[in-house]
Amino acid sequence: MAFDFIAMRLSLFIARRYLFSRKSQNVVNIISAFSVVAVAIGTLALVVVLSAFNGLENLVISLFDAFDPDIKITAVKGKTFDASSFPREAIQDLDGVAYYVDVIQENALLEYRKQQYLGTIKGVEDDFLKMTGLDTMMTAGTLQLEEYGVPQAIVGQGIANSLGITTNDQFNSLTIYMPKRGLKKTLNPNDAFVTQKIHTSGVFSIQKDFDIKYVIVPLSFARELLQYDQQISAVEIAIKDWANLNDVQEEIVQMVGSEFKVANRYEQHDFLYKIMKTEKWAVFLILTFILIIATFNSMASLTMIIMDKKKDIGILWGMGAEISLIKKVFFNESMMITFLGNISGMAIGSVICYAQQKYGLIKLGENFVTDSIPVSLQGLDLLYIFVTVTVIGLLAGWLPISRISSKSITVS
Repeated sequence: MAFDFIAMRLSLFIARRYLFSRKSQNVVNIISAFSVVAVAIGTLALVVVLSAFNGLENLVISLFDAFDPDIKITAVKGKTFDASSFPREAIQDLDGVAYYVDVIQENALLEYRKQQYLGTIKGVEDDFLKMTGLDTMMTAGTLQLEEYGVPQAIVGQGIANSLGITTNDQFNSLTIYMPKRGLKKTLNPNDAFVTQKIHTSGVFSIQKDFDIKYVIVPLSFARELLQYDQQISAVEIAIKDWANLNDVQEEIVQMVGSEFKVANRYEQHDFLYKIMKTEKWAVFLILTFILIIATFNSMASLTMIIMDKKKDIGILWGMGAEISLIKKVFFNESMMITFLGNISGMAIGSVICYAQQKYGLIKLGENFVTDSIPVSLQGLDLLYIFVTVTVIGLLAGWLPISRISSKSITVS
């Protein structure tokens, strides 16, 4: 045991002398330095790119957070369900539930100053404005669904631009056309639609998918427009800050049963989040392949070191050193190159990410949601990068070291 410890210390000492020796600055030393730099650049690229993907993902999530609820309940079959038979009070009494909102949603024809547009009417209760972040996304007007008891509409920026809507326009209202329920045939096209007029109180801008789609109106207005009594399209729930989303979701699932789909924030846009994750790890694999190519410098430098140190290897062999000890010397040399490049690359990459996060060094421009490229440095990503680079370094060092044998050693 003591001999193994001494052998390990000796191999580390010799490897460190080979790597950091100041007596001779030959080509081998320069190649070793380039190998460290190559590994560092590859590691740095992994840190920066993955952090940028994390930042973009967080940005998208924050945009969806401004509109989507923590939990959304919809019927598995059919577009609507009866709110009167739904366990509203039981769900509201759950400790983790902060807001509970009935929602009616349906496509409709919109008209403003003879301009027409096909959008989606979303009827909500007043608490909807409290549970979302729409107050920070308003571009014009005010965030209100009623004024002196009169219904008001809040429209997306894309719809407002297409129709030329201006807020608080007392002379021109937004006209909404909805097909009458149960009507099969009619000679007069005007009889085929329920028509309601409503003034616009505000305009919001979140993300294109929302901006070109939604007109938010009071739930009572939507019920009258759609000729609904107790039917609703969905229930949207916001949980308290301290509550665990998965726990609250599981409790609601047990209450409502299999007839309803209870989706959390990520499940509501499951495909989008999967695409973002896939893109992130696809880029990770591409950069890893580039890093593998860069690590071949380590293999080349290690091979040249072994050739350069043939005399030293012969002396160690002549003094009675075993092949395993000689291999350990060059294995430690390889791992030092890998660790130096790995740690320095991660450190520099982390500093770059911190500077971008704090000072916004690289700008995106005025037409984007954020001024600068968002980044988010995550510890788990750093762990993945460290392990990946270390494994690549192990494999790169194994090939030239495995060729060292007693037959290849010449004693001078």
